[in-house]
This record gives sequence, structure tokens and C-alpha cells, in this order.
Amino acid sequence: MTTATRTDAILSQVEDRLDRFFDDAAQRAVRHSPHYEDLWRELRASAAGGKRLRPRLVLAAYLHLGGATPEPAVELAAAIELLHTALLLHDDVIDGDVERRGAPNLVGAFAAASERAGLPSAAAARWGQSAAILAGDLLLTAAIRLTADLDIAPARRERLVALVDESIFRAAAGELADVAYASGLGTPTPAEIRDMMADKTAHYSLELPLRAASILAGAPEIVGDRLGAIGRSLGLVFQMRDDLLGVFGRSEETGKSASNDLREGKQTMLVAYARESDAWARTAELFGDQGLEETGVELLRETLEHSGARARFEAEIARECDATLALIDAAGLPDALATLLADEARCAAERWA
Repeated sequence: MTTATRTDAILSQVEDRLDRFFDDAAQRAVRHSPHYEDLWRELRASAAGGKRLRPRLVLAAYLHLGGATPEPAVELAAAIELLHTALLLHDDVIDGDVERRGAPNLVGAFAAASERAGLPSAAAARWGQSAAILAGDLLLTAAIRLTADLDIAPARRERLVALVDESIFRAAAGELADVAYASGLGTPTPAEIRDMMADKTAHYSLELPLRAASILAGAPEIVGDRLGAIGRSLGLVFQMRDDLLGVFGRSEETGKSASNDLREGKQTMLVAYARESDAWARTAELFGDQGLEETGVELLRETLEHSGARARFEAEIARECDATLALIDAAGLPDALATLLADEARCAAERWA
């Protein structure tokens, strides 16, 4: 059995572990209110589907680095997936989103159900947001608990708990910076936006799974450091591509609006580059207008094109992808793991969904 085949087989065990987690929570929730049962039902839906990129990276890196026992890797992969879902839930509240992947998210589902039950729209929205905050909190604590309960050597377990804690700490720092920039509390430079992305997304999303797999497999610390650098760079590629698709993507492919970022005034490297041009000054007052009509959105898109910001941003994505590939080439990883990571980097830089 190849490592790729074994990874796929063990990935099904991660799905089983997530199912057991939600089954247990659902049974416990029965002892409380019906609303709490609803919360866990929607939480399960929030965690379902997706590409399972993070669990796949944990398992693949663990196996390629010589990890022999699948059980702790399954637990760790499930913990990181719960962490990912928790941060998405909180992000939806902060961004005011009611949909994800083209369907109602937990905020939207709770708000819609309460409106049908007779709540006014403002109260229903607050109810949905409150539920999502609590849901995210529950999954954050679950991610830490699963990691702290790993049946491995205490020293490795302590390192993994510290790493998960660091990811949450940095994600909060990045999220706060993102909100500050979007709120107009400062005008960030491209370098400051890059730092924000590294904290908010890259660390937990790609650096954490690769570093964690290295620790779990007992690889030398230098291997973990190299994998961490690869994950950080790869995470930046993913986030920059997301920001490009958030303006120029097609909603039927990405599953999210291609105008919300402009209406919300999201400060991305794309916008930072545009601000350096005279063309942006003529349309800047449209940016961040939540009531902006589609004609205004199109005008902003044209400005981002004609100012050269889009071309410059796409060149930066390509440059970061090349940097990721260089880090992979220099890391001395097993060939199959290096190939897997290189394929992920190229896919991240070129994807349209």
C-alpha cells in the first residue's frame, strides 16, 4: 500500500472520529435545551464537507516522516479540523456573513429559523451571531482537549498543546489587525498586510498541520522548522489567492460573493497596491460602502485592473509560490512528501475555487 493510499484510508478514520465527537456532544446536549441540540446539529453541518486539507497534510506528513501508529495522528488531525471550523465560525460573525460555500452558515441558519418562529430580523440576527460565537468557543476548547488527551510521550504532547495554543493566539492577533484595518484604524502597508495574513491564516492553516505532524512523528527539530517555513509560505499563497478571488472570482465557483470584500472595505495587498496609484484616489470613496450598487463594484474592479494593482498582486502570488517551492527543494524532505507539498503550492497559486 502506497503512502498516498494509506493516507486516504486513515483520512476516513478522521471522518469517523469527527462523527463520534459530534455524536457524543449531541447525546450530552439532550440534557439541556432544544436550542442547544439545534446548536450541535448545525455545528456538525458546519464541520462537514470541505477539502479536509489540514487533516490530509497532518496524516501525509506524519506517515512520510516515519510515523507508525495512526491513532494519535487521527486524533490530532480531528483536533486541527475542529480548530479550523471554530475560526471560520468566529470569522463569519466578525465579517457579518450569513452564508458559506453558497449555503446558510450557522449564523444564517439560526437567524432564519428564529425569524420563522416570529423574531424580528434584528433580534434574529443577534441570535444567530450569539450562537456562532458560542459554537466557535466550544470547538476551540475541544481542539485543545483532544490535543491534550493524546496518548503519546508527555514531552511531545506538551509541545503540541503549546503549538495549538500559539496558533489560536496568533489567529486572534491577525483577526484583530484585519478588523482594525477594515475599520479605518490605520492604513496598512503591503508588508503589514502580509504579517496580518501570516498570523490570521497561514500559521493555523498550513504551518500548524505540518509542524504538528513533525512533532508527532518524532522528526528532528530542524525538520519541523523547515516544514513550518514551508507551511507559512504556502499559507500566504492560499490567502493571497483567496483575496484575489474575493474580488475577481466567480461566486458559482468559489461559493462566496465576489463583491463583499469591496463593500466591507477589506484591506488586502491588492488594495494596498491600488492605493499607490492616482486612479484609486478617484474611486476610493466607493470602497467600504456597504450599500454599494453593482455598478460601483464594477468601477472598483476596473480601477484595480487599470491601476496595475491586479497584475502586481498576481506577480506577488507567483513570487510567493516560487518561494514556497524553493523552501521545499531545500528542506531535504522525503521525495514523496516534497512532491505532495509542491503540488499543493502550484494548485494554491492557480486555483479558481
